[in-house]
Amino acid sequence: MEGILPLYKPAGLTSHDCVFKLRKILRTKKIGHTGTLDPDVTGVLPICVGRATKVAEYITDAGKAYEGEVTLGISTETEDASGEVVDQVAITRTVSRDEILSVLESLTGEIVQIPPMYSAVKVNGKRLYEYARKGIEVERPARKVSIFRLELLDDRVEFTGEKITFRFRAECSKGTYIRTLAVMIGERLGYPAHMSSLIRTRSASYTLEDCLSFSQIEEMMENGGIDAVMRPLESALLHLPKYRINDTLAEKVKNGIRLAVPEELIGVTGPIALENEAGEVLAIYSEHPEKPGIMKPVKVLRNDREL
Repeated sequence: MEGILPLYKPAGLTSHDCVFKLRKILRTKKIGHTGTLDPDVTGVLPICVGRATKVAEYITDAGKAYEGEVTLGISTETEDASGEVVDQVAITRTVSRDEILSVLESLTGEIVQIPPMYSAVKVNGKRLYEYARKGIEVERPARKVSIFRLELLDDRVEFTGEKITFRFRAECSKGTYIRTLAVMIGERLGYPAHMSSLIRTRSASYTLEDCLSFSQIEEMMENGGIDAVMRPLESALLHLPKYRINDTLAEKVKNGIRLAVPEELIGVTGPIALENEAGEVLAIYSEHPEKPGIMKPVKVLRNDREL
């Protein structure tokens, strides 16, 4: 059994919980997820099975899309709805649609975020949430992330009430904290805020429409297996440039040979997927850091020793 299984993650489970549960359902140990989703967050969680665990990082590194809700007037310890309230103010004015659109535009592009204390980022060898649970505040490293698109999903012209909520869609890079983005939206509107709900609608090339629930997967396993719905590991690499090689060279690539950078790939930065004549990706290569004009394998995905 190998491939990518797009799972619909329900609320109440961590990504690790999902992996643990699927190991039992699929009766296999070689399973990994492709990026942590908080327990309250639902949606797309691609699961890598068998040999496909080798490409998990490429799914994690690819872009993601979310639909979330911001609540203005209340901030929480965890920046989402599950945390204790740390600040609350009544909103006494009308917030206009143009104000919100202007803030969303100002947060589109490359921005700097400070990860929340309740997050899995490591500082001095410990996860931030480990410090947070002990009430210890530590300095957190700022990080640059990219917001490719930030869209308001609300038709109202004016927003009123002691607390205000509105929905948004975000397309972003790896490492973006949507909780923190919600807080930043509130700050720029002049109010404490938190992310009151969130669903991941896309991870790399996998969307909600591709996803299966735990009950669907269990039913398929009882009725012959899930091979028909498993996505090939190549589906995790659609965003990478491809280079097709002949069968003779393919045998050498399986053994990790270094190669001269082909003329058509000169100037390409980052990983390159080398595929055989059947369209199977055999290895991921990148430019050699010390030898100009040479590329070397970063990861061999298929070799004869695994057969």
